[in-house]
Amino acid sequence: MPYDAASDRYDAMVYRRSGNSGVQLPAISLGLWHNFGGVNSFETGRAIVRRAFDLGITHFDLANNYGPPPGSAEENFGRMLATDLKPYRDELIISSKAGYEMWPGPYGNWGSRKYLVASCDQSLQRMGLDYVDIFYHHRPDPDTPLEETMGALDYIVRSGRALYAGISNYDADMAVEAISILRCLGTPCLIEQPSYNMFNRWIERRLLPTLETEGVGCIVFTPLAQGLLTNRYLGGAIPEDSRAASEHGQLRPSAITDDKIAKVERLNELAEERGQSLAQMSIAWVLRHPTVTSALIGASRVEQLEEDIAALENLSFSEQELICIDQILESS
Repeated sequence: MPYDAASDRYDAMVYRRSGNSGVQLPAISLGLWHNFGGVNSFETGRAIVRRAFDLGITHFDLANNYGPPPGSAEENFGRMLATDLKPYRDELIISSKAGYEMWPGPYGNWGSRKYLVASCDQSLQRMGLDYVDIFYHHRPDPDTPLEETMGALDYIVRSGRALYAGISNYDADMAVEAISILRCLGTPCLIEQPSYNMFNRWIERRLLPTLETEGVGCIVFTPLAQGLLTNRYLGGAIPEDSRAASEHGQLRPSAITDDKIAKVERLNELAEERGQSLAQMSIAWVLRHPTVTSALIGASRVEQLEEDIAALENLSFSEQELICIDQILESS
């Protein structure tokens, strides 16, 4: 059946400005890191993407290596664009990245101008796009001068391959340097994409204050700690269809310790008191910080997507709830 987007798709979604820019992103964005590759069901992924847009998610986040196999998530998303979303292209923010290994030899990895421009071209071809809205450098390169990497992002924007430049997985010091270089080149950094969740709070110390000062947005990935901050692992069991049980997942069984499970169970009790699932509270928690523009979620089912988006129904925390969360996380 032809796809017609829901007429009320913008009625309930919350949108937040990315730093000092003119771009507003949905408070919850859809990442295609997992569940959209060649090993996954195309029709399931298609249903998730359709439902996401119907619920007001306008931002779809990809990278050259998303799959598996690498590149397949972009190929599948390109098919979804062609069949479903093409009439709505101007309502979408589509991002991609480069920084991890994509092809053999010295030009298929890290942060050289050669690699970034070639990878961007390949991503556009896979998705059938003339441009992406945001193109990120996916991770810092310890060997390539930052001026070269940021110069490549500047060129990608100026050549029309992307509208905005972003960085991902940069610490505060390197972010400041990258932001400064891009500003001097005349292509301001739109956004940084770091990992952030209750078990991984490193960005609170310096990165978030830095981005706020610089007027740069922040979109966080893994707000659910690869599924650990959901009800999937309550009791310590590892479901057969979970990320921890998958050979393609990033959550390793060794990370599911007795201490972590004890904290998850106490956090789950607090979420229930708030009238939320643990996943919903965890998403609301990362969005509590005013510098966080959006939370990137993944989904393997439409129902999971709908549950996560319902986190927006209660984004406020009392001071006592935040104290309680800190106490749980700091306990041993």
